[in-house]
Amino acid sequence: MPVLDADQHAQFWRDGVLVMEDAVTPEQLASLRCVFSGWVDESRAHTDDYGECLDGRPRFDLQPGHSADRPALRRVQSPEEVSAEYLEVMRNARFVDAIAELIGPAIKFHHGKVNSKLPGSATSVKFHQDFPFQPMSNDDLITALLFVDDVTLENGPLEVVPGSHTGPLYSLWHDGVFTGAVSDAVVDEHRDRIVPCTGKAGSVCFMHSSLLHGSAPNRSDKARTLYIATYYSEDAIELSPNALPSRHTHELVRGEPSGRVRCSSYDMALPVVPKGTSFFAQQEGSDPK
Repeated sequence: MPVLDADQHAQFWRDGVLVMEDAVTPEQLASLRCVFSGWVDESRAHTDDYGECLDGRPRFDLQPGHSADRPALRRVQSPEEVSAEYLEVMRNARFVDAIAELIGPAIKFHHGKVNSKLPGSATSVKFHQDFPFQPMSNDDLITALLFVDDVTLENGPLEVVPGSHTGPLYSLWHDGVFTGAVSDAVVDEHRDRIVPCTGKAGSVCFMHSSLLHGSAPNRSDKARTLYIATYYSEDAIELSPNALPSRHTHELVRGEPSGRVRCSSYDMALPVVPKGTSFFAQQEGSDPK
């Protein structure tokens, strides 16, 4: 049986975004929560970013102001490499079948991360599009944002501009610096169209890679944790270094190899891979030069 119905297909391609409930089993959701809770407890013993990813950068990204009493673990890079539970969800969750219906039948995994806004965390994300971070030969890339916690209007939900995936690719470069964000003028142009994406834990938000989006800080006493996994059509080829390489990058998770490449037409400046732990440093202007 298909995961998505015709109306959901049409909504995704019209808006570039779609929220679907029951994207994982209750058991899968509980396992992700348990693992992340353990990582938060582990982070209390650290004052700086720690761990190591495939490219040598830290795996665990701490929000400035993090402490043992008020932990602010804001990102875990490539959790699939260090957690069997996250790897199982990346490969086998119901939402993966839905993505194969949208851009498959053959799809590959690109990268994954956990983004969390713990209560009182100042973490916010400036507006941007994902595709300028990860250009491919075609733009059939979808990011699945799995709600590990309930996502409400108060705890820093994803904010999107529906339909913006069909418009231009906006520059993330300003005054010769790769900032990882679009200009204030672009945000102002679309401000009246911005809508939040909320839902109960276990839901997923599918987002096209060219969709304009950001998020505000968590102003509640409830955590907002997302497991974010990006997938792409098997006939796309990467055109710049992966900013978050993993030993699972390019793993075929649905379908069969085609032996073909498909190209779409676009023009954009190449991105810069962050030297710091994550793109948060680029958006904050603190990435090492």
